[in-house]
Amino acid sequence: MEGSIMADLRASGLGGVPKGTTDDRPASPSVGDVFYNGTFGYTEIYSTFGWVPLNPIIPAAPTSVVATNQPSGRAYNNGQSSVAFNVNSAGGVPTSFTVTSSPGSYTSSGSSSPLTVTGLQSSTQYTYTVTATNALGTSAASAASASITATTVPQSPSISALGENGQATITITPGATGGSSITGYSIVSSPATTTQTTSDTTYTFTGLTNGTAYTFTATATNANGTSTASSASNSITPAAATTADILIVAGGGGAGAHIAGGGGAGGYRYLTSQPIPLSTQLTITIGAGGTNSSVPGNGTNSSISGSGFTTISATGGGGGGDRTYASTPGNGGSGGGRGGNTGSGGSGNAGGYTPVEGYAGGSGYDGSWSSGAGGGGGSSGAGGNGGNNSAGSAGPGTSNSITGSAVTYAAGGYAANGTGNVGGTSGAGANGSANTGNGAGGAGNSGAFYTGGSGVVIIRSLSTASSSTVSPTTDGSHKIYRFTGTGSITF
Repeated sequence: MEGSIMADLRASGLGGVPKGTTDDRPASPSVGDVFYNGTFGYTEIYSTFGWVPLNPIIPAAPTSVVATNQPSGRAYNNGQSSVAFNVNSAGGVPTSFTVTSSPGSYTSSGSSSPLTVTGLQSSTQYTYTVTATNALGTSAASAASASITATTVPQSPSISALGENGQATITITPGATGGSSITGYSIVSSPATTTQTTSDTTYTFTGLTNGTAYTFTATATNANGTSTASSASNSITPAAATTADILIVAGGGGAGAHIAGGGGAGGYRYLTSQPIPLSTQLTITIGAGGTNSSVPGNGTNSSISGSGFTTISATGGGGGGDRTYASTPGNGGSGGGRGGNTGSGGSGNAGGYTPVEGYAGGSGYDGSWSSGAGGGGGSSGAGGNGGNNSAGSAGPGTSNSITGSAVTYAAGGYAANGTGNVGGTSGAGANGSANTGNGAGGAGNSGAFYTGGSGVVIIRSLSTASSSTVSPTTDGSHKIYRFTGTGSITF
């Protein structure tokens, strides 16, 4: 009875509206119940959001903002977050809410929590604030959520291909991860064969038909899903053979130690787009320079040989003549020069290859014993003749950029004259006063013998060898294998 009287008294001054402190509000109100809250000094109405002021006012900023990353299946740079929040009952009744990200100011609006924000950049950290709006205006922004990272599927990779026998070597260049580590790649050929998967960025795609042109695309996968497909690779046509540019230089001839002829340059052969059978081991033989004995020796041959492969050889350079021993100059890939008063240089191009491997040495001066003849050059020019106390110049070598920069190979050797000096003005033996490199003939010198320079074999190909006894260098697209000693290679 006493409680009923008190309730009536509290309501009597407000036209029947109950009143009291916040703690006096009904414990189980219904939507539409009204109560004058003496704690806040205004009349409240119970709504679906709880007790809110009865008189229209701007909403208060939402509270307890929490964001959750939603990465599954999201395209690269189109991340998504779900943002939950609580309505603040201290203000007017809101009719809508807006979530805004930082950075980027990506927004999403709706009538209730949670709201979904899309278009987020992959691997980027974001915080979020929320505002509430009704007919009277918009609240201040809420406190920011904790930061979360937007993650998605990976960015599309890029892909290149290299044709082989019934297969292709695929190189994948990954794009961005999307914020989650890439776990694997799928590769599809066109025309279609099979879809093949790998976790490596280099892969051998098998089952291709020789003679058919193929391109390839690749996708990348992480925990969130799979990227869009890459652009198509370059077109390749598998074949039973690959091609290579091949330089073969034989050993240069030795030279004498008196009034002597320079040694002839080693044979020089350069072949472009030479077919090489795949899965066949090729043997590389490197020619040695001619010896520096009393009878100067010829250089020995360099070659490439293997099963099903026509052997390619370069002939060793001829040894120069020597006045004291009146030796006959050797005939090699390029002829040897000769000293003495009766001889002439040896003949070039022994073996008869086309184009020529080298040129003849010059003739020794006839009658004075005063000077020798220069050795012939590798496929570039003949050695000079000896004159009266004038030594014959060396035949020039040949410049080649197979290794990526111009290098002179297979220069003939200088001759010697009667004063004991090395003669000539161009070219040099490997052990002469100026060394021009592989396949050079020895330089004649009164007082000392000089050997010829050893040979070299260089193979340049777009294909990567499956095995080789030397490690390759690269010029950006080609692999370059340089042999200075006996070895082998298989593509």
